Amino acid sequence: MAELFYTIGMAGHIDHGKTTLTKALTNIDTDRLKEEKERAISIELGYAPLKLDDESHVSIIDVPGHEKFIRQMIAGVAGIDLVLLVVAADEGVMPQTVEHLDILNLLGIHKGLIVVTKMDQVEDDMIELIEADIYEQVEGTFFEGSDLLFVDSLSKKGIPELKEKIKAYLKDVPMRDATGAFRLPIDQVFTVHGQGTVVRGTVYEGMVNEGDVLELLPQGRKVRSRQMQVHHEPQTSARAGQRVAINLGGISKHEMKRGDVLVSTQYYSTTDTIDISLDTVENLDHPLKQRGYIKLHLGTAEVYGKIVFFDRNELTDGKNVLCQLRLDSPVVTKRGDRFIVRRPTPAETIGGGEVIDPHGEKYKFGQATVDMLARKKEGTPSERIIDILKKEKGLKQYELLKEAAMDNDEGVLLLSKLEADEKVMKLGDYFLLTSVFDEMVELIREDLSEFHEAYPLREGKNKAEIRQSLTSYGKQLADLVIDVVTGGQDFVKNGQYIALSQFQPSFPKQWSKRMEQLEETLKKQGLEVAAYEEVAVDAGIPKDLQEELRHFLIRSDRAVELDEKLVMTKEAFDQGVKQLFEKTDTRFTLQDAKSVLGLSRKYLVPFMEHLDKLGLTKRDGNERVWQK
Repeated sequence: MAELFYTIGMAGHIDHGKTTLTKALTNIDTDRLKEEKERAISIELGYAPLKLDDESHVSIIDVPGHEKFIRQMIAGVAGIDLVLLVVAADEGVMPQTVEHLDILNLLGIHKGLIVVTKMDQVEDDMIELIEADIYEQVEGTFFEGSDLLFVDSLSKKGIPELKEKIKAYLKDVPMRDATGAFRLPIDQVFTVHGQGTVVRGTVYEGMVNEGDVLELLPQGRKVRSRQMQVHHEPQTSARAGQRVAINLGGISKHEMKRGDVLVSTQYYSTTDTIDISLDTVENLDHPLKQRGYIKLHLGTAEVYGKIVFFDRNELTDGKNVLCQLRLDSPVVTKRGDRFIVRRPTPAETIGGGEVIDPHGEKYKFGQATVDMLARKKEGTPSERIIDILKKEKGLKQYELLKEAAMDNDEGVLLLSKLEADEKVMKLGDYFLLTSVFDEMVELIREDLSEFHEAYPLREGKNKAEIRQSLTSYGKQLADLVIDVVTGGQDFVKNGQYIALSQFQPSFPKQWSKRMEQLEETLKKQGLEVAAYEEVAVDAGIPKDLQEELRHFLIRSDRAVELDEKLVMTKEAFDQGVKQLFEKTDTRFTLQDAKSVLGLSRKYLVPFMEHLDKLGLTKRDGNERVWQK
């Protein structure tokens, strides 16, 4: 059978027995700090492996219950699959329990069990009253209708039944995706003597292997996974749902902190502007003003920032409030991630929700923006793909599926369907909308049409210059589209130059007569031509067109350039070569050539050197030898 990996969170009020219950289930004391022992409370997150059967690998997170340690509690529950809400039988539901319930609801956790501890401290006839009171308190939350079990952690009464119930619940919990890109929000950083820097966290997505090159965000540092442990047991890999410690090479403890994220290189990026859907807690104590200062809890990260509303200037309560967070520091997130927003002073949980777009932009205040955010939030997978490609123009598959918050298998099937429907196409490694491709082709066509009209003497436009008209699409995508269109019927490529297929270089209409005059003058001059610049000036050719005309005549095989000054018609040059070949031996001298052509050294030397350059002759001392 396949191995299953899950993480269970303990939540509840301080001193309600979460740590003792964890020890009863796992035989491990998760209070590891001296201060925790002295004060008998959990300050930091505690972790322990729970053995259920050979297939299931379960980590228990004992989250702090004290109000001051709410941030650790949020970091702990953010990656869990099942929650055990712990309530002491002798006290019942307390204020901190209620806040934990709010946070669990806001984080979108859907599976939970209620565990009543310290049952040996109450009379049997109180059991029903306690149960009724708890169910009343959890009404309207995902714990409504959950099983409720009574246990005593010290005597182990009810513990076997709780293990069986946990096992039954986890059968209905889908495992976290291990096929996607690896992501590990870090909640602990420390140093092991002789080993170096070690980080701990719960793998959100994907897999990591010993030796993998990873990226630490938001720093953008490349690191290597050297060794790994899952609950103190050496492993060569770890996957989504597992609690893992990774020994990292290439970085010190002081260069990273809780809240940083380890990812597969290139699969994730950082952001400081996030479009969100926010649900507030009930009975918010203080209204939240437009651009009010907040603290965002996202995974294990805590970041301050401002909240921006687009349809109000104050928030008292609400569900699905579409707004934006503008953060003081970058975070790593993607569509669908859950978060909590708290007020720094006075400390209060405001609400939570999900990320709509991890890379938001600045929008105008008004209903149009809210409607746009609603479309983003509610869009089908196909609509999300299309909206992303409208915005980003072209993306590689992993980038596109990351933005759309889709797993690889689902995304590949959807992209294949969109390709079959001709809504999306793939060029190289990039996906783009067919409409965007058509748009780019039309821009190239318009660009070349304008270029041919402005420069009719040139054979085409340089590829690098064409790319400039497509800068908003990105260099890689522009190059791919240019390469594709030049292999079709509408465009031709000659070396580095690209032209419309129906285009033929020609004299510009307003200068055609003067250019024809220049060409006629060259014909009359034969082999003894005047300097090209003199001929061009005499013909009235503007300075800025002289060189263009020169290159055009040579490129179109209508003229031959002997040197930078002398240009003669191709007809005159070919006639001179023919005459020289017929009237000289295989080997001949410069004087022999002069006798045949009747040219002075001014013309004869560049003429002969051009024959050498073309490979028609080869110089051998004072003689030349015909090569063809």
